[in-house]
Formats: sequence, structure tokens, C-alpha cells
Amino acid sequence: MGKEKKAQFDEPIYDAKVLGTPKMLVLGLQHLFAMFGSTVLVPILTGLSVSATLLFAGLATLFMHLVTGKKVPVFLGSSFAFLGGYFAVVASGAELGLSQAEALPYACVGVACAGLLYLVLALICKAFGSKNVMRFFPPVVTGPIIIAIGLILAPSAINSCSSNWWIALVAIVVIIVCNIWGKGMIKIVPILMGVLVSYLVAAVTGNVDFSGVKEAAWIGLPVKMENTVFSLFGAENFNAGLLVSSIFMIVPIAFATMMEHVGDISAIGGAIERNLIEDPGLHRTLIGDGIGTSIAALFGAPANTTYGENTGVLVLTKVYDPKVVRLAAIYAVVLSFCPKFAALISAMPTATVGGVSIILYGMISAVGVRNMVENHTDFQKSRNVIVAAVILGLALGVNFSDLGAISFAIGNMNIALSGLAVASIVGILLNAILPGKRDEYMPNEANSGSLGKF
Repeated sequence: MGKEKKAQFDEPIYDAKVLGTPKMLVLGLQHLFAMFGSTVLVPILTGLSVSATLLFAGLATLFMHLVTGKKVPVFLGSSFAFLGGYFAVVASGAELGLSQAEALPYACVGVACAGLLYLVLALICKAFGSKNVMRFFPPVVTGPIIIAIGLILAPSAINSCSSNWWIALVAIVVIIVCNIWGKGMIKIVPILMGVLVSYLVAAVTGNVDFSGVKEAAWIGLPVKMENTVFSLFGAENFNAGLLVSSIFMIVPIAFATMMEHVGDISAIGGAIERNLIEDPGLHRTLIGDGIGTSIAALFGAPANTTYGENTGVLVLTKVYDPKVVRLAAIYAVVLSFCPKFAALISAMPTATVGGVSIILYGMISAVGVRNMVENHTDFQKSRNVIVAAVILGLALGVNFSDLGAISFAIGNMNIALSGLAVASIVGILLNAILPGKRDEYMPNEANSGSLGKF
């Protein structure tokens, strides 16, 4: 019995049979809660449908698992990278007399086209091999990018906590206690316990507004055709100019999100100690992410992205079986047909989400550090120090500066690149052109890092 317990809770678990169905169902629920706060926040900020977001996050995740041979424990949730694009298109639509609801389908067209760029990169990976493509993404590049992703997200967690630090502290303390001192099942569901206990404390102390839950219906369709791209066809106020502008405003964002995709897949591979870049292959994960994003956008849902929150859950629980994540996807699809549940989750205190996010975002950065350590990145080389320093400096500096992004004009179009996008591009170029021996992509089965041993 003692050996079985150790195998279940101290070592990575890849097979669902080790846990059993009841525990798997609960673990899937934990992944649902881990992604829910951020996934729902995007439609709340943009005006897109929360229910449609849940539906296509779940469907996109299931599609990703199908394309990758059910080997990658990844969840596809709402991408924050495209928020600026949505806001810009809505603003342009307002100048033409269009309401937010009327302008959003135009933005969704741009996001759908952005998703197609993933297929182009996937084709390049398939034609030339992931190894040749990944020569431009060694740990000295992807490690700092992953670290920057977590650090950039961290302030949003702090801002959420500031709404009620006591509620946030409850979530943080419960997660730490359950993960360090918890026994049995409690030890591997710390995120879920943190959410439930913090939410309960907030409800008991009168810090939750349930009015929206009372008004919501139990069953409803998650997609309304008037909110989809298809509503543009035959519309009396259709504006071709806004459609083209939306595509040009939003598609460039995909260059940044594709780099984030590579970093996230590397992070997941590092977390579960498997080389996902080679097997099932970067081209497959790109196809899953790209098509998932395009289809979601066509039906009025946000762009999808590989979710770092769920990577954090993998690190904490050490349960790596992709079936757990697929359960979360199924939950999301089923619950998308229940407006009352969406309202219940939307009523979750911001502080609860913030408390959980502090730990999860920190885990993302920690995985970036681990990625470089396990791949023996040599920081005695000046070129490596410069590459890492420039990536971190630009990613954080630009993001938290008054600029917020690097903007430039092409004709009449203004294009803005986030700090992470600028840092990724500059880091890749620096690593390629600086003198000295570069790290090369040489996967080694003995190494646990997803990028192999260098």
C-alpha cells in the first residue's frame, strides 16, 4: 500500500488507470477551474459570448488532442494577445457608426485569418523538420521567453488580489498547505481546493454577488448566429473596408502568439519530461492551435492559445495523463449549454482568481528556469548572457513602460508589437547572428527537457 501511494503522489503519473475514475474526474474539474478565470475574462473584456468561449475552448482542446495523437496534456483557452486587436477594430467600427456587437464579427474575421498562419509554420516544420526550425528556438531563447510570460502575467494576478487581499490569501494558503502537507487526493488537487475554499469564504462573508446567477437560465444555446462571422454575409451595413482593415490589424499578432506557442509547448514538455517538439511534433501542435483558433473565431469566440495555468497544474500535481485535460474540455463543452453555471463561475471573486493565479503564473516562470537548467544552458558564454538579458529586458521593459507596445505605421495602418513579441523576434535574431558556437537542437532521450540536451 505504501509503494502504491508513493507511485501515485510522489512520481509523475502518465496512466489514468493508476488513479482510477473518481480521482480522474476530480482532477479534470481542477483543470477546468484553473483555466476558467482567464478564459472567461477575455469575453467579458471584449464583449464576446462567455458560453461560446467555453464551447470552443473545449472543442479546440479535444481537436488538439486528436491531432497530436492524444499525447500532449494541453488545454486551449482564450488568448489575451488579441485583446488589442479586438479593441482596435471596435474603435474603428464606432467611427463608422457600428456598435460593439456589430464590429466584433469583423475582428473575428481577422482572428480567423491569424489562425491560418499557424498552418503555414506547421507546413514549414513538416517540410524542413522540427529540428531545423527549433535551431532558432534553443533553451537560451525559449527559457527567457517562458520566464517573461509568467512575469508579465504576474501583475494582473496582483491587481486581482488587491480587490480583497484576505480572500486571495485564503486561496494562496490553502494551495500551499494542500500541496506541501496534504495527503492522498488532497495533495494532487491543491488548485481546486484553493478555489473552493476561497470562494466559500467569500460567499459566507458576503463578498459574492449572486444576482446574475438567479437571473440566468439553466439551459441555453452557447452560439447565436448574429454574433458569428456568418452574420456579415448579406448584412445591410456590411463594410468591406473595415473587413480588410481588421485582417491587417489582427493577423500580425499571430507572429507573436506562434512564438508563445513554441515556448508553451516547450514548457509543457519540460514539465512532463517529454520531448513534445519531436513527438508528436511541433507541426501537429501548431495545426491544432491554429485550426482551433480559426474555427472558434468564425463562431464568435476568442482566439485560443495553449494555457500556462494548466501547465502550472501539471507541475503541482505531477499527473500528466492527457485524459485529465480532455475531461476538463468535455466539462467545458457541457457547461457551455448552462448559462446559470457560466454566471456562477463569473461571480467568482476576482481576488480568488488572483490568489490562484499568483502561484500558477510563478510556476510558468519556474518552468522557464528549469528549461534552461536541465538543458545545461551555458551562461559562461557571453553570447548566451546577452541573448537572455535582451529578451528579458525588452519583454518586461516594453510591456511595463508607458508605451506598452512598439508601434509603427505601414501606410495608413498602425501595427503594435507587444514587449513579448519584440523580445522574441530580437532574441531569435541575436541568437542567429551573434558570433560563437550556438546551441543546437539535438534531442537526447536521457535528458528530461523538451528541447533535448545541448
